Amino acid sequence: MRFASLGSGSKGNATVVQAGDTLLMIDCGFSMRETTRRLALLGLQPGQLDAILVTHEHSDHCSGVASFSRKHSIPVYLTHGTYSSGRCDNCFSPRHFSLNEHFDIGALEVKAVAVPHDAREPCQYRFFYEGKSLGVLTDLGSITPHVVDSYRGCDGLVLEFNHDRQLLQDGIYPHHLKRRVGGDWGHLNNMQAAALLDKIDHADLRHLVVAHVSENNNSRLHAEQALLSVLESLDDVIWADQANGFGWLSLD
Repeated sequence: MRFASLGSGSKGNATVVQAGDTLLMIDCGFSMRETTRRLALLGLQPGQLDAILVTHEHSDHCSGVASFSRKHSIPVYLTHGTYSSGRCDNCFSPRHFSLNEHFDIGALEVKAVAVPHDAREPCQYRFFYEGKSLGVLTDLGSITPHVVDSYRGCDGLVLEFNHDRQLLQDGIYPHHLKRRVGGDWGHLNNMQAAALLDKIDHADLRHLVVAHVSENNNSRLHAEQALLSVLESLDDVIWADQANGFGWLSLD
């Protein structure tokens, strides 16, 4: 199993996961042209995708889903609540599922994990293939016992380090947006993300990707300080960014 990102941040998100002859894309927050361009940088073409999985209906995750899926006849998997938002109701061949459901797409087993976020029925994902597992966990405002249980034992993890609490409070966002981002249904701050790592026994992680980092309310230095509270070294940490995401990482 291998995985990569087309881009990660508030201006657009998409992650690809490949195992055997199965290729999935999680979210599509870019235009059709930009998604195609970014896939090509990873050596991929749209026609290779077997499915698009949507986490929730916010535009940085779903703005390109409907048009891209129709153009290339790619089935779209999403919760009933996300579909009811109307943001993806014109997508190609929608397949609905329930939170915490396990289902197969080709060679990959998928678990849809319920998370606290300010959307209709948001989820994040964990993928399983030949004894290896990958967790993708962004866009949640707090760490629940269910989230901890759902991400224990991952071999790879893409984890949100969205903001530093003090930088958010001192920043330029209006008060209502600061409350939204920093609230229990918003986004993880650096210390919350580090605390999650501490709870899920991160010692067996082969790849840890720091993702969905705010360009306005965080910095690499602040995220590194949080990581070093639970990690001995940052040598194996990968940093996702908005412009380039991150390149292929393998769990083989």
